[in-house]
Amino acid sequence: MRRMVAQHRPHPADLILPAFVREGIDEPLPLGSMPGVVQHSRDSIRKAAVEAAEAGVAGIMLFGVPEEAKKDAVGSPGTDPEGILQVALRAVRAEVGDALVVMSDLCLDEVTDHGHCGVLDARGRVDNDATLARYAEMALAQAEAGAHVLGPSGMMDGQVGHVRRALDAAGHQDVALLAYTAKYASAFYGPFREAVNSSLTGDRKTYQQDPPNAREALRELAQDLAEGADMVMVKPGLPYLDILRQIADASPVPVASYQISGEYAMVEAAAERGWLDRERAIDETLTAFKRAGADMILTYWATEYARTLRRG
Repeated sequence: MRRMVAQHRPHPADLILPAFVREGIDEPLPLGSMPGVVQHSRDSIRKAAVEAAEAGVAGIMLFGVPEEAKKDAVGSPGTDPEGILQVALRAVRAEVGDALVVMSDLCLDEVTDHGHCGVLDARGRVDNDATLARYAEMALAQAEAGAHVLGPSGMMDGQVGHVRRALDAAGHQDVALLAYTAKYASAFYGPFREAVNSSLTGDRKTYQQDPPNAREALRELAQDLAEGADMVMVKPGLPYLDILRQIADASPVPVASYQISGEYAMVEAAAERGWLDRERAIDETLTAFKRAGADMILTYWATEYARTLRRG
């Protein structure tokens, strides 16, 4: 009876798998802070993509992790056709074609030697407009490598419109944009820094949103929609379900939420210690996103949970 009258339930087609691909490795490398998650090799990312598609997962979001020696101040691996993210995009598209929506992270933090999401000026501050130019170049490289959807995640002012114009001018009108509309300066990103071998020192409070504030999320939504966003996102997930609800109520386009690394790590660590039921906790957290209005959920449990749902 409870199952019959349930108002909200996740479906495999709601799920997107974030995945990391590291340059220069032959075997997947486990992440200490995220049990069960790895940095993939070029070969293992192909297998992960096939497994996700077979489980019914809708999409995969790729993050590239270049060799340290290749990082520089402007993030050159992000525009190099042979940069690890572009290589991974081509490999995944060759393996699964259109069976998955292949997405790519459009940001500089993984490919810069300073670890910030943008180009720095002479005083060490992120230069918004110089960063937009780099995002446009990266967008073209990712689109040409086969991405269906780009995720501009740097929270620069005007990033969606700038990237949209660059894509359209180059004939990539069909490449969609998933705007990171409300991305907060959160403590829950910690394990992600390990996952992408982050070079960051300091913080990103000058361009990510302030956790106490909610109204600015709606201003960001209005701006992203005006600039041509095809989908919008709230990140992190569980600490910002109230923001997700507000965005979902106001948005005319599909809404995503990202269950980020720290949220994943907390459940895994507590389950390892026997403090909670892992499977029930996964189900409850993902159901919370649906209840709060998410059309799509990025989660590191995507493939596992999709299989669970298919088994009933």
